[in-house]
Amino acid sequence: MLFAPEALTPTIESARRVLKQYYGYDSFRPMQEDIIRNIMGGHDTVVLMPTGGGKSVCFQVPAVVLEGVCVVVSPLIALMKDQVEALKANGISAEYINSSVGQAEQNSIAGDCLNGHLKLLYVSPEKLVSPGFTQFLKRLRISMFAIDEAHCISSWGHDFRPEYTQLRLLREQFPQVPIIALTATADRLTQRDIQQQLKLHEPRVFLSSFDRPNLNLIVRPGQDRVAGILEFIERHPNESGIIYCLSRKQCETLTAKIQQKGVKAGFYHAGMTPNQRAAVQEGFLKDDLQVIVATIAFGMGIDKSNVRWVMHYNLPKNIEGYYQEIGRAGRDGAPATAVLFYSFADVMSLRDMLTKDNPSLTQLNLTKLERMQQFAEAASCRRKILLNYFGETLPHDCGNCDICRNPPTTFDGTLIAQKALSAVVRMRERGSIGLLIDVLRGMRNQAVLSGGYDQIKTYGAGADLPYLDWYSYIHQMLNDGLLYIAYEEGYALKITELGKLVLQGQRQLPMKKFQPAEKAEKLPKGKKAPRGTGKAVDAGTQLFEKLRSLRKRIADEQNVPPYVVFSDATLQEMAVERPTSRVAMLAISGVGMKKFENYGEQFIREIMAQGGAPSPDDAAEADQAALDLEVAPPARKPREAGDTHDNTFQLHRQGLSIDEIAERRNLSPGTIRSHIETLYAKGSPIRLEEFLSQGEYAEIMTARAQLGGEPQLRDLFDHLREKYDYFKLRLASLYQKRLSGK
Repeated sequence: MLFAPEALTPTIESARRVLKQYYGYDSFRPMQEDIIRNIMGGHDTVVLMPTGGGKSVCFQVPAVVLEGVCVVVSPLIALMKDQVEALKANGISAEYINSSVGQAEQNSIAGDCLNGHLKLLYVSPEKLVSPGFTQFLKRLRISMFAIDEAHCISSWGHDFRPEYTQLRLLREQFPQVPIIALTATADRLTQRDIQQQLKLHEPRVFLSSFDRPNLNLIVRPGQDRVAGILEFIERHPNESGIIYCLSRKQCETLTAKIQQKGVKAGFYHAGMTPNQRAAVQEGFLKDDLQVIVATIAFGMGIDKSNVRWVMHYNLPKNIEGYYQEIGRAGRDGAPATAVLFYSFADVMSLRDMLTKDNPSLTQLNLTKLERMQQFAEAASCRRKILLNYFGETLPHDCGNCDICRNPPTTFDGTLIAQKALSAVVRMRERGSIGLLIDVLRGMRNQAVLSGGYDQIKTYGAGADLPYLDWYSYIHQMLNDGLLYIAYEEGYALKITELGKLVLQGQRQLPMKKFQPAEKAEKLPKGKKAPRGTGKAVDAGTQLFEKLRSLRKRIADEQNVPPYVVFSDATLQEMAVERPTSRVAMLAISGVGMKKFENYGEQFIREIMAQGGAPSPDDAAEADQAALDLEVAPPARKPREAGDTHDNTFQLHRQGLSIDEIAERRNLSPGTIRSHIETLYAKGSPIRLEEFLSQGEYAEIMTARAQLGGEPQLRDLFDHLREKYDYFKLRLASLYQKRLSGK
């Protein structure tokens, strides 16, 4: 039975209860709680979070808690369908109205709204502003309006949609109803435009970190793209992925080549009929197709959480579009990869296309294309560049991009940067990149002379460097967050707080001489590509695949996408924790009451069938769980001669690493880690310092103290931003118990 409205006091405590009961999470992610407090207080709110950062929870949870219905404006039918299916799977009543819904069904949904039986109603912007619909909304008790993909309202953004501009009528027609604007891609100017266009009243802006540390960022040369793609897919069997192409022909040709390798793939572009596109999209959502090759017509409305990689066959038009597209990978928080193939020929093709598309926005589009080009050609941490573009500073290199793994040599570029920054200041922050370079090189053209820039102190200060060198260095400064471009002020360069520190000599700036990468980052044959932070689940890989197969069977029976049942991240945690009781299963992140009622027993049975609980200490709980489920207790595997744990211990005493022991014993590294944990817990003299440093232990204990009580491992894992894997977390707990004498 779906959520039935009840009297809930709009407090953060009731919001936490909703989060646990319907979503299966023990705590909110950073910033979510503050956003929900603001919304429940009846205030206009702007939420900027990366894809997969948890934007939907920010309005869905208060929608359940507050009286009335939340009206969600969403741009695509597929997005509405996916989100409504996910809400219903969690036990929350929700529906959508758009052009795909017949009149009889619309009438039924309207009746549910009027009777107070719905908590969330998704509508398209066209439907919202259609004649008569506003009058219908006035008959409802509306808790809030949530505007999803709010960047579509701004002509400065990368995905402007004229119908979104009509949404300003919400403030005029419903002045007392709070408006929540949400987006994953909005630069400084677009953020301001969203507030003005929607006529928000003193909104509080929540700018979450745009960092997606689980995304492994790679740029490869454009040569041999097809061979590189086929090799990548071969090394990532059964993993869902999206490949974006510039043209329809490329989509179809590449799909045929992938299919020839036996991979289930489909293409998607605007030249197909709606039914053809819907069939391909449905096949991808249900994991019947592993790979989608598409133009940018695909993906904005896809809420598929288990996409493990995204590739760009061609250079995207701008960083906003690129960031949104790679954000479709790893929405569940598990490791994922983003690969971009780059060639200068793509730049030239895009320049021609952008010049013809919209002459009034040609300069804006070309400037944004230049930033995208510089990202692809960069010799510094790619994640830093992305975050700086959105106004966020990363204090250290990410360690999870191709540049960080193969860093170029650097030199002290502080003096070069100071010359450029000084010129920007003396030009009163009114000059574009080209004009700044002309001033630095001492050019005497009309723009320099008419502005009086030949009279400033830094005129000609960089005459020793050629134009292209200055062009490269200034873009490095943009990428490193020392400058930004004010598009609305004639593309003038502005200096940031970080830039001021460098100018004042309070901070040095390492620079790189740009040299295009000669080779793509390649992996030894037969090895998995590095994904995310390198902490992908290696224990229980076989169990994970079994659980994935079970999820697919259930999803097919219910005619829903597999990720609606459980996300990859939830299955990975099950594979590690191996829950065999109701309490243990509900402790898994992403398992709420409704999902446990629907699927919990089936997954417990599968875990038991694969060997039950992970250690002998859990045997009693597993036996009791088996009795509860009326199945046979998990079989106890006979131990090897000499005891399997003792065999691991003897190899550990010889100084072998976990990987070496696993290879010697033909077991997985995860199994060896579980042996190490059990041995240490039983008092064996394990060399703990090989697996856990004192600094790591201190940081984990500090996190435990901050959470209070006896926190779940998942809570610790999230609180520490996935810095330490479960193995280290368990060892820290065992060490703490040994110190306390428990």
